[in-house]
Amino acid sequence: MEQIELFAIESPCRGVCENSAKGFCKGCLRSREERFHWFSLSNEARHHVLDLCQQRRARLLKARQERLEADSAKALPYGMEDELITDLFELTND
Repeated sequence: MEQIELFAIESPCRGVCENSAKGFCKGCLRSREERFHWFSLSNEARHHVLDLCQQRRARLLKARQERLEADSAKALPYGMEDELITDLFELTND
């Protein structure tokens, strides 16, 4: 049985709103389409987008670590540059 969501799933936007070279937001790692259509998506679709963002972040961090270990100039995925990547999915007690 599918669980009913009592509250709308909030946008993962962190206010950075800057596109990478490949069109992914540097703040939340959503694609242009995912950002533009966020408010028209169902909760199930929003969960899927959040899962994709987590996967992208993990891939980006892994690529960055491999790049550091190999001391390589290999490009990072999603058109990202060497910038600090905040953990969007870590709970904070602010």
